[in-house]
Amino acid sequence: MVGIGPGSKGDMTLRALEAIKSSDVVAGYKAYLNLLQEVIGEKPMLSSGMGEEKERCRAALEEASRGKTVSLISSGDPGVYGMAGLLLEIASASNSGVSVEVIPGVPASCAASALLGAPLAHDHAVISLSDLLTPWPIIEKRLSLAAQGDFVIVLYNPKSSQRTWQVEKAREILLESRSKDVPVGIVKDAGRPNQKVDITTLGRMLEFPIDMTTIIIVGNSTTFVTGGFMVTRRGYKL
Repeated sequence: MVGIGPGSKGDMTLRALEAIKSSDVVAGYKAYLNLLQEVIGEKPMLSSGMGEEKERCRAALEEASRGKTVSLISSGDPGVYGMAGLLLEIASASNSGVSVEVIPGVPASCAASALLGAPLAHDHAVISLSDLLTPWPIIEKRLSLAAQGDFVIVLYNPKSSQRTWQVEKAREILLESRSKDVPVGIVKDAGRPNQKVDITTLGRMLEFPIDMTTIIIVGNSTTFVTGGFMVTRRGYKL
């Protein structure tokens, strides 16, 4: 189980690169396989689309059960909204006996934070706005409590072609506890050719393009903008 980071080869770990290069087969979501075509080379690939995560895990385990070394790739870190948990669940339920190794990757939140400066320098909460697998009332509760706790808040999966209202509702919830002038960083396609980085405010957040490849970081009461960077105070006395 290989975490490939946010998308560019430069943000992949040496361990992840070596795992893919030493594999007999590489499995993954077709868009991520395309990003790694140079690394994968002529190796056989098990490619599938969005929503076919369970099938992808089973196919990878089946190939591994035949004695092949398989890299199942996941963007970011495989244990952070990635495929590692699902793969381990399926491997356990099927009693496959396949040896599984989880190789970490750079999470999208960290890639976005680095592009923005240092907004995650103190306590933060990471919340996905996708209600495909998590009921929306639970997401609302988490947003509200994280905002009340003055956490910097990272929003994953903020908007898709089918889910358009969730990010608007999330902003409403955050505004109940947070000023409209709080800094917000919006990073689209971190580390990829179409990368776009914007720093705005909670009040103006929805004026910027947002989709499924966007990470939104909402600052807390100590977050400020300086020299084009978004920074959350750690608490040092200067």
